[in-house]
Amino acid sequence: MSTWDPDHDPGPRSFDKVAWLRIAVVWLQTVTVIYGFLVLFWLVRFFEWPFGRQVTPEITKLACRLSLRLMGIQLRVSGTPMQTAGAVVANHVSWLDIFAMNAQQRIFFVAKFEVKKWFGVGILAKTTNAVFIKRDPRLARAQQELFASRFQRGDTLLFFPEGTSTDGMQVLPFKSTLFASLFQGDQTNGLMVQPVTVNYEAPPGEDARFYGFWGRMSFRDHIFKVISIPEGGSVELIYHRPVQVAQFSNRKELARYCEETVRAAHVN
Repeated sequence: MSTWDPDHDPGPRSFDKVAWLRIAVVWLQTVTVIYGFLVLFWLVRFFEWPFGRQVTPEITKLACRLSLRLMGIQLRVSGTPMQTAGAVVANHVSWLDIFAMNAQQRIFFVAKFEVKKWFGVGILAKTTNAVFIKRDPRLARAQQELFASRFQRGDTLLFFPEGTSTDGMQVLPFKSTLFASLFQGDQTNGLMVQPVTVNYEAPPGEDARFYGFWGRMSFRDHIFKVISIPEGGSVELIYHRPVQVAQFSNRKELARYCEETVRAAHVN
């Protein structure tokens, strides 16, 4: 296994005819699932919107579970996802995190603006009302106010405090910037935060960093690599005990607690 270098990646993989056939089949199946469920999602939403969104989140969960299964990735879960307003924070390994965590919980992703253009992930994020942000300090205040309005609505937002995805072999320091949105006046008293540890196990015989997405990796090449493997690996989600934001004096203290909790359960 190579040493971690955030600016370097192993490069695209070469595929034989059998691998290309598998890529084509899995790609077609996954596209069918994602867009088929999107049609069902919007049909159900049209009828359910006067009564609140009770059914469509379950459709999202099912679509993500089926997509992971088609890609040959086993999902393992321990702990209980929280259902209250607040934030879920996790280490970030890959675009696959979005499928894994959406498969378990009704959440709204906080994602970088570029994710809108990613196949499957982008349309899934937009449909499920994700929050897209630009990494511009001048927009920090406006973004905090946007988060506050979502919390007041009762939403559970998911963000990745590392600020980037990794090779999955370590947890990077958590940046406290987005945690500031949790410390907005009176609403702080009712908000909860749940740390989640994400662990990937590579397919048999593959590099331990197989599912990691980092550096200059091509999104398309990474998808092809993941779905070309006949025997996949797994992703484990460990949901830690939710804590009240009001227990912490500031964003840096809360970020440090979440980082330590996530890292303690990280297997690599």
